[in-house]
Amino acid sequence: MSQPTLIVIPARLAATRLPDKPLAMIGDAPMIVQVWRRATEAALGRVVVAAGDAAIAEAVAKAGGEAVMTDPDLPSGTDRIHAAMRQVDPEGRHGTVINLQGDLPAIPPASIAAVLEPLRVLDTDIATLAVPTMDDRERADPNVVKAIPALPRGLDGGAGRLGRALYFTRSTAPWGEGPVWHHVGIYAYRRDALERFVRLPPSPLERREKLEQLRALENGLSIGIACIDAVPAGVDTPDDLARMRALFSAQP
Repeated sequence: MSQPTLIVIPARLAATRLPDKPLAMIGDAPMIVQVWRRATEAALGRVVVAAGDAAIAEAVAKAGGEAVMTDPDLPSGTDRIHAAMRQVDPEGRHGTVINLQGDLPAIPPASIAAVLEPLRVLDTDIATLAVPTMDDRERADPNVVKAIPALPRGLDGGAGRLGRALYFTRSTAPWGEGPVWHHVGIYAYRRDALERFVRLPPSPLERREKLEQLRALENGLSIGIACIDAVPAGVDTPDDLARMRALFSAQP
């Protein structure tokens, strides 16, 4: 953790439910610019947008940000952040890379910073976030991915708690009384772990659950989880976009 941190935001225009999503205006700027601002406000280090389309790179550059072009046909956001890292830091100066989703324009900067804690405290290869919830709808919803962390004994997994990931699933797990942990798909990678991960083929459980992070667990990479207070609102649909615009318009 002595080397600087690089935040990479992968973005491309291809989206079935909300075409051209990164360029949708929210407040006074395109969504990708709002996410870039939140990442910059986290003050963790260099912020780069991995753009799959020239229009995204142009919007970021116009706002004063840094963007690099990546192949829009890369299979995942993880592959895009790896390609961007190789372009902007071929010398390996940055020892940690954060993969920040490009559809979280209102994410608190403190939540971005929280993803580094498992790397520092638990010494894991990869880190991510989760929110403990007792919501019955979320427990049953397969679109809500559940993280299963091994939390310190005697602690309930509230905000600020850290644990090592045992598994991730779309099912309701763990069984029994108590919370489930709503996974928030922001990741921090040690550079060597990211280099190893992108060379691995998709794993059997990854294919079955359609969860890329299971590839890491199946191949012996450790994942730490930091619990935060709330799931940051994302933008996937036109309704989500309308709510986000209303949120920004209500801000002073």
